[in-house]
Amino acid sequence: MKRPNILLITTDQHRGDCLGFAGRRVKTPHIDLLARTGTHFAACITPNVVCQPSRASMLTGLLPLTHGVCDNGIDLDLRTGEAGFAGSLAAAGYDTGFIGKAHFSTHHTFQATGRPECQYSEAGMGPGWAGPYMGFKHVELVVEGHNYWLPTPLPGGLNHSRWHYGDGLGELRNQLYQTDLGPASGAPQTFHSALPVAWHNSAWIGDRALDYLREHRDQPFCLWASFPDPHHPFDCPEPWSRLHHPDEVDLPRHRVTDYDRRPWWHRASMESKPMGNAEVQAVRQNFSRMPTQSDEALRRIIANYYGMISLVDHQLGRIMKALSEYGLDQDTIVIFTSDHGEWLGDHGLMLKGPMPYEGLLRVAMVASGPGIAAGKKVEDPVSTLDLAATFCDYGGASALGPQHGRSLRPLLEGREATREFALSEWDVAASRCGVELKLRTVRTRDWKLTVELGSGAGEMYCLSEDPDEMDNLFDDPGHAAKRRELAAMLETRPADQLPARVPASGIA
Repeated sequence: MKRPNILLITTDQHRGDCLGFAGRRVKTPHIDLLARTGTHFAACITPNVVCQPSRASMLTGLLPLTHGVCDNGIDLDLRTGEAGFAGSLAAAGYDTGFIGKAHFSTHHTFQATGRPECQYSEAGMGPGWAGPYMGFKHVELVVEGHNYWLPTPLPGGLNHSRWHYGDGLGELRNQLYQTDLGPASGAPQTFHSALPVAWHNSAWIGDRALDYLREHRDQPFCLWASFPDPHHPFDCPEPWSRLHHPDEVDLPRHRVTDYDRRPWWHRASMESKPMGNAEVQAVRQNFSRMPTQSDEALRRIIANYYGMISLVDHQLGRIMKALSEYGLDQDTIVIFTSDHGEWLGDHGLMLKGPMPYEGLLRVAMVASGPGIAAGKKVEDPVSTLDLAATFCDYGGASALGPQHGRSLRPLLEGREATREFALSEWDVAASRCGVELKLRTVRTRDWKLTVELGSGAGEMYCLSEDPDEMDNLFDDPGHAAKRRELAAMLETRPADQLPARVPASGIA
């Protein structure tokens, strides 16, 4: 078979069940079509439940404690990143491109790091900077991408910021973005933004992805189009923010905190004060934490979250249409996934943190293209960690570095293949939630175990019988054998971890 083009489309903080075909009442017609014409992995997890570690794992195929980015605020080593799938495919003759939010390095740093994503180093990249970066030859970055922090004014900022301010309308865009068209949501970080959709960064990424496809349609390419939404703040522009009525969204069945039923770190991580300087504490308290919401406020949050997803889905539809128009649809492997999920009210929790409930741990993964089985649902546990090996497999590329992930190609092409479990890990810094944690998680088709290595405490759920994760069976004598079985799976992790690192370069 001719080596296919590879198109990876990702979202940020997107639950695996928040797609129309996956059961929620969210309008995602284009991703739903991708699932009907391709294969859907129903038990795909992230190797880490926050942005930087999970994205570094997607690129490198390595677990976080091996590539070294074990929490946000830690930069991926350039040599490790360049040996990931982009560098490997580039060495094999592919043109490699990245458009959107990368987050392989820290943006909110305390000083210049020399990285293009660093707030103090962006201007030094020069007005014409377009890569290379982490193995990608052509790069157009939306640095940060969550408008809680507005695009960096010129002469700082990179590709998206140059567009945002370059025509002299940047401050108008900022004013419109910050204008709430109402009514007031009654929920934190949630409003109907007056920013026109054509000026939104999701539309910009869609536009630039179309340009990339047009310019590279005559050569094998690997493009990663990375959308920053539906990450908070929940600030979708009209009309997308009103596409889903708050009365018609899906509320969690269990939406109150239940710390007394959970291991100690659940309460401690939510009630302890984040460590660090005043800037770190302010970000963690005001941006990274959100209290339990009333049902009315939660409905408004979810409606806006759904709108953000639908706006990205629209951009994916534009991209898929361009593939067809350029005659690339029969020669391109398309994979849609996300870096991690979102609690979205589960157990009274919002956003993300060190409780790997399914809404946070599990992400969608949908693949379509030549040779990929249509309408297939894979129940085996896999990981976004497997993407690097998958892309190298399809591209006929030798990996430039070690990989923990395994190619998904046998599962995608309907060959006999099974997966027993997938792993996730997080060394949580005290700067995030006031306590240091060493969390190790294993997910099988029906079970999930998480252990905090420092204390030996943990939680274990039978997902097939208890999908809402209400009954922690970790200390249940009747399930001791299952706990030992799952713990043995954790022990299979390769012993190639780097020395422990803590966020030193910045916040996120």
